[in-house]
Amino acid sequence: MATIVGVHGIGKYRYFEAAGTATGAAEIMRGKWDRYLHAGLTGGAPYDGRSYVGEVAYYAHLLRDQVPAAVPRDLRTMDTASQLVLADWMKQLGGARSVAGETLTGLIHRFAGWLMLRLGPHAKEFAENFCPEVAAYFASGRAAARVRARDVVAAAVRRHRPKVLIAHSLGSVVAYEALCAHPDLPVELFVTLGSPLGMRQVVFDRLQPLPVKGRGGRPPGVRRWVNISDKDDIAAIPGELRGQFDGVDQDLRVNIDWADFHTVRNYLGCGALNQHLKPYLRG
Repeated sequence: MATIVGVHGIGKYRYFEAAGTATGAAEIMRGKWDRYLHAGLTGGAPYDGRSYVGEVAYYAHLLRDQVPAAVPRDLRTMDTASQLVLADWMKQLGGARSVAGETLTGLIHRFAGWLMLRLGPHAKEFAENFCPEVAAYFASGRAAARVRARDVVAAAVRRHRPKVLIAHSLGSVVAYEALCAHPDLPVELFVTLGSPLGMRQVVFDRLQPLPVKGRGGRPPGVRRWVNISDKDDIAAIPGELRGQFDGVDQDLRVNIDWADFHTVRNYLGCGALNQHLKPYLRG
């Protein structure tokens, strides 16, 4: 039985390309998560080969199978579903608002310029991954990518029976839906990092199960839920989830890097998880 299972976030298809299999991609990511967690838990001490994570549930290749257009590309040439995700997301970020008679393409053109001006090229690259992958996952309630991604997470939890499930970025959405769909899976601590779960129109209103009277709930098998978000993370909108979800025990805001606001490396290595993980790592 592993203490920790992870669920990765956006932009991880390159690991599948490098390894050639989902199993190989998951193993590459597991090694990285071990090093990142070690840095956070030890204050940056050199990695000594210790293992913390039993598996990182890997699903990125499933999104590409479902929607081949889910490939990083210029924002202005993304498919319509991805551009609609971008438009809804950018409105919440406070980006350029639509004007009467403006086409979606024209709106996206202005949004792309606004992103570059406000947050730089890293944010634009982030958007080019975030929007197509969110669009692919939410293509429909019974989309093959969505169901299979949830099944990957559920299988990893069932295989390892972890005390802790750490889910990053879009992975927090996949993990949340997986745990809700499989109430028999027990997790003592559910940690969401840089989570877009509360993002209106883009994620929150499309969740399964649907929020009731504007509120989501803690998955049945989860004993404790801790949410951590960076103050500059443009995927975590809103950063605090308790305003929309019952059962979130703690919302923590951190300041990891204004220019590199969303990477799992920074979240796992910032030390914010230490007090929550160390009770499970003793011995």
